[in-house]
Amino acid sequence: MAYMDDVAAIAATRHARMPVVTASTDSVDFLAPVHEGSTICLEAFVTWTRNTSMEVFVKAITENLLTGERHVCTTAFLTMVAVGDDGKPTKVPSVYPESEEEKWLNEGAEERAQYRKKRREQSKTLAEKFGADFPWDPTHNPKA
Repeated sequence: MAYMDDVAAIAATRHARMPVVTASTDSVDFLAPVHEGSTICLEAFVTWTRNTSMEVFVKAITENLLTGERHVCTTAFLTMVAVGDDGKPTKVPSVYPESEEEKWLNEGAEERAQYRKKRREQSKTLAEKFGADFPWDPTHNPKA
């Protein structure tokens, strides 16, 4: 998963031509196993931009080096934010999808962005409820 973040950052940096930071990672769904002796190839591209953020699609393909058999083993969307010299978010160029697949991903991006916004609000609620001072004790069983 760390490699997925690295590859997404490379794609976003190439698109924006400025440094980026990771804002979120959507669910990472493992679709096929990666067996010992296989390789993994990661591909990523920016599917959509807002003002300072970029949605990046990452795909990981596993290949059996002995048979050449290849499978998509996982996919994910990451949101990267471009940052200027002052360390603050800065505007990024738009995306111009060309292939049918790129257009399809671009058309669904706004809906995914709304889902991320809702998920972020839920994460903030969890962080408030179970903050840094929450007493973590595996034997503790709080009443609901």
